[in-house]
Amino acid sequence: MLSGKRGAAALSVLSNTLLVSLKLIVGLAIGSVSVISEAIHSGIDLLAALMAFFAVRASSNPPDDEHRFGHGKMESLSGFVESLLIFVAALMILNEATQKLMHGVELQNVDLGIAVMVISAVVNTLVSRRLLKVARDTESVALEADGWHLTTDVLTSAGVAIALVVVRVTGFALLDPLIAIGVALFICKAAFDITVRTIRDLLDASLPVEEQALIREALEGHSEEMVGYHKLRSRKAGSDRYLDVHLVVKPDVTVQESHDLCNHLEEHLESALGQASISIHVEPCHRDCQGCHQECDQRRAALS
Repeated sequence: MLSGKRGAAALSVLSNTLLVSLKLIVGLAIGSVSVISEAIHSGIDLLAALMAFFAVRASSNPPDDEHRFGHGKMESLSGFVESLLIFVAALMILNEATQKLMHGVELQNVDLGIAVMVISAVVNTLVSRRLLKVARDTESVALEADGWHLTTDVLTSAGVAIALVVVRVTGFALLDPLIAIGVALFICKAAFDITVRTIRDLLDASLPVEEQALIREALEGHSEEMVGYHKLRSRKAGSDRYLDVHLVVKPDVTVQESHDLCNHLEEHLESALGQASISIHVEPCHRDCQGCHQECDQRRAALS
């Protein structure tokens, strides 16, 4: 029931719902702004988990008449909105913590706050590991963003638990809002990293340098079967990669031979990249290197 991308997203929704309720009840009961800030943090995680759940469902739909390239960007869009929600949560936490610093802090039953933070850290550790594993296996941006949200929640929950232990021992209650400010700054950094990545996908940025190197290695591994290549372009939408390239072949190569070469290249590229949509445009070489403006191996050799 909880296997695959949809199952992992549903598991995140369930765990976050329980933790938000628990943290909010305890935070209000003991008057701890750090615990309340964690409830807000988990509340944003819950919204993110819901978005990831629906984005994963939408992105898995096959291409249709209105979306010929599929729905992969739904995951990138979901990740972008999730990062904005995290920024909002951070501002809310900063505001609440500042108010506590200005007007003083009074905590009651700190042990209850410590217990709920420990429970939160353990639960989110298990769920985040599951999400990140499924995200790696399926290359889901939405699940990866959700998994990192929960990972930050683990770290911040542990930090709040330690702070409450110190408050319990020393009686220094102002540490509570100070830790809340630290939580806010920490999740801002996580939100920034996710924002940068999702914007790259939404703006059709080229594939990472490492993947581009794999593409060029695959193409250049067939240099004896072609003259060269140019106009190489790549992009990513969700877990789907898109690649197109112009292939220059010898003028005496038959249509069947060109077709076989393209099929072989596509298999090689898919083996190197994983899930990918590849378009190869074949062009004959006219052997007029002086008047040719295309960059290829033969022209570089002739003009060197």
